[in-house]
Formats: sequence, structure tokens, C-alpha cells
Amino acid sequence: MSTSYCTCAFTGHRQLCGDFDLCVLERVAEKLVKLGTRRFLFGAATGFDLISAECILRLKKTYKDITLCACIPFTGQDNYYSCKDKLRYENILKACDEKIILSDVYFNGCMHMRNRYLVDNCDVLVSYLRKKSGGTFYTVNYARKNKKKIIEI
Repeated sequence: MSTSYCTCAFTGHRQLCGDFDLCVLERVAEKLVKLGTRRFLFGAATGFDLISAECILRLKKTYKDITLCACIPFTGQDNYYSCKDKLRYENILKACDEKIILSDVYFNGCMHMRNRYLVDNCDVLVSYLRKKSGGTFYTVNYARKNKKKIIEI
């Protein structure tokens, strides 16, 4: 990673495997900040998205000029979260610099719309991909088709 990227987006599974290493995510995120990345986007889903957002919020304590943007697929997305994840989600949203809600209501395809938004609005995508199906797989393939830089952790 020697190139500067203005905006980074995160994509990853809701369920993390035993091989997930938070330290790797933190090192990658801090390296991006040191290389000039100032805006971070996350899809506001449980699992990797919330962990990534919390990582950036910790970095914001040291790097005051970075921003975090929640890209929410539809109003009420958190209605389906556990009490614990709902509380995390609410706390993260309060600390975000920006919230973009892509739809007022759920519709078939709104998650893919959010995923495309993340890719279309980033210079680099940090991904935690372990399955060859689902939203993260779709997002990484969409990023590849659009010739985005992808950092796999």
C-alpha cells in the first residue's frame, strides 16, 4: 500500500470466522489513514461492518480529521438486530460524521444498491471475504469489475 486513497469502504460478512483478526483490520485502517485516506464508508450491517466502524471511531481519537459515513440501505434496518447489536449500531450512528439512507423502505435489491453505493463512492475497498456467495461476494466482484483497489484481510 503505497498509493494514497481519499475514500475507503468496508465490506464483510455478518458472521465472522475464527480466523478474523481485529489487529489486522486495525493495522490496515491505520496504514490507510497514514497514506492520506480521510473518509471511511461502512454499510451499517452487523458483523464486519460494525467492527470496522468501531475501528475507525477509535482511530478518530488520534486522527481528528478522518470521517466516518454510515451507508444505510433502508430506514429501520436495525429493527432486525439483536438488542446488543442495536445498541452498538445506535452508538456508532451517533458518532458518525455523516449518515446516508439510500431508501425509506426495504425492497428486494436494496442491499445490493447499498453495496454498489459503497464501491462507487470509494477509492479502495477493505474486504473480509470467506464465502463465494452473498452480499460481500457480490460487492467484491462488483469492485473488481469497476477496477477498484481491494485489500483483503
